[in-house]
Amino acid sequence: MNPAVSAVTDRIIERSRPSRQAYLALIERERETWVGRPRLGCANLAHAYAGTPEDRDTLTSQHQAMNIGIVTAYNDMLSAHAVYYRYPELMKVWAREVGATAQVAGGVPAMCDGVTQGYPGMELSLFSRDTIALSTAIALSHGTFEGAALLGICDKIVPGLLMGALRFGHLPMVLIPGGPMPSGLPNKAKAAVRERFAEGQATRDELLDAEIQAYHSQGTCTFYGTANTNQMMMEVMGLHMPGAAFVNPGTKLRQELTRAAVHRLAAIGTHGGDYRPLGHCVDERAIVNAAVGLLATGGSTNHLLHVPAIARAAGIVIDWEDFDRLSAAVPLLARVYPNGSADVNGFEAAGGMPFVIRELLDAGYLHRDILTVAGGDLTDYGRKPAIEGETLTWADPGASGDDTILRPAAQPFSPDGGMRILQGNIGRACIKVSAVERERWVIEAPARVFSDQLDVLEAFRNGELERDVVVVVRFQGPRANGMPELHKLTPAAGRTPEPRVQGRAGHRRSHVGGERQGAVCDPLLAGSARERRHRVDPRRRPHPRRCGNGHADRAGRRRRMARAHARDAARRGDGHGPRAVRPVPRPGRRGGKGRQRDPRGRGALARRVTPDLFRGPPNRTPKRIGLAARWMPEQVRHDGEC
Repeated sequence: MNPAVSAVTDRIIERSRPSRQAYLALIERERETWVGRPRLGCANLAHAYAGTPEDRDTLTSQHQAMNIGIVTAYNDMLSAHAVYYRYPELMKVWAREVGATAQVAGGVPAMCDGVTQGYPGMELSLFSRDTIALSTAIALSHGTFEGAALLGICDKIVPGLLMGALRFGHLPMVLIPGGPMPSGLPNKAKAAVRERFAEGQATRDELLDAEIQAYHSQGTCTFYGTANTNQMMMEVMGLHMPGAAFVNPGTKLRQELTRAAVHRLAAIGTHGGDYRPLGHCVDERAIVNAAVGLLATGGSTNHLLHVPAIARAAGIVIDWEDFDRLSAAVPLLARVYPNGSADVNGFEAAGGMPFVIRELLDAGYLHRDILTVAGGDLTDYGRKPAIEGETLTWADPGASGDDTILRPAAQPFSPDGGMRILQGNIGRACIKVSAVERERWVIEAPARVFSDQLDVLEAFRNGELERDVVVVVRFQGPRANGMPELHKLTPAAGRTPEPRVQGRAGHRRSHVGGERQGAVCDPLLAGSARERRHRVDPRRRPHPRRCGNGHADRAGRRRRMARAHARDAARRGDGHGPRAVRPVPRPGRRGGKGRQRDPRGRGALARRVTPDLFRGPPNRTPKRIGLAARWMPEQVRHDGEC
């Protein structure tokens, strides 16, 4: 092993010893006391078998035969997950081929960052990971499965599936990918249309046509983002069938790899003679392998949030310092868009994950002796799958098919992984310099601090950013609002085309606050930046009685508190942003016994709303809702103009 990788692994093992031992004790206890099918009551089993008449005889007569639970993220709104439509039906047939059975245990939500970017829905992205984990645990909680197949690909789905599944780490499990869509419109051509549209030289229909040509069929997006990085990590952790990550949907090879995964899952169960529980497969060495693969291929920085979360679910503690130390030692072997010009299909054609894994193993950067679902150690994942006749085989991937995409460990693109931890007086962050041209690694420029992403766009339109500038957008990040990636929003029909925030050629925009550059334009917000800055969100006004100052009268205290809070909100930027509402008329003053005065004035526009329409700060339920929060205008509930 490379000394640096070995040292980081030892550091993680030592730090994780108490929590890892507690986790292993948990899954061992679950294995011994698990309410499996032989222990379930007859009525319980009847409920579980009622929906599968074709397999009922096998289920009732052979409790020793493996019953596979399928947890699926299928929906036909996401191209990556639409491929799973027929998977459960086929997997049941393939399970019967080896004397096993399969049932769909449950589904998990699967949202797409590509659809929600630039809109409020993006704020649910990171939080959906916990919902997916909970849904996975619910699906596997019935006690009727001896193993599970996890069907998921995209950004938060794979981490969520793993986090939920690790609670049932005594069961063997296999992750089954669907593969990327074939290559469509090249990235450069798509970017050119976007630039033309931003300059007003292309219509919305032309832009939409270009985007559809780029994202044109079922399968994952072809750039190397979070979704495809997920598949890379499952390979280096040994949780896929070898070489399954980037095989296109609808091909014979993809079908045979999924069939082999079902057969293999039946063989690694408790009664299969080769018991390989998920909780033992995901150990400290597998987590380090995931981090090394991330660095060696220039994967998504979102996994600096996901890998620690997955590790914690298995009782393992890994932090950003570990990633930083590994990055200094692990070479960069791949250039895939956005780190290069090729997409994942070009990456797969050049050798793909089998080439990367073989090179990293031979150079001592990956742990070879991990417990994989394939049967052997990680060596099996350094071979490329193929169909010979009607048989699925694996062979050595050979040399790189394109050294502009893949290089051996002895001749890398960079001697390090290109990931850096930055720390300064504005916070702590991770950057991926492997995706940035070297001449842009250092920028010395004045900083502009914004409290709203829309303010960045307005400043650009006003010509305030036509120079080198470091743009800092506050109130962004996992602890603030999930992980909304800052991205240029395609303007809605009838709106003025919005220029890219990155600016014109020759001007550098170093952006702090999200993984991507750009500004989010929320169509639900109206008015200038000045209007939004001085707009008070009624849902954030504190109750006047919380004030500790000894004012002479309650009404004066309320007015002074409202003015003070408005000034503070404008200073902090809390009065606008993703949680803000449109400018609304304030209700009139209230008379005695709760009656409202001025029934024909501004107060006539207000109506009493029920508490379920009130949205307070996250993770807090107010004991008392103040006047401004109890009364909200009817227009807030509609899409029309106020």
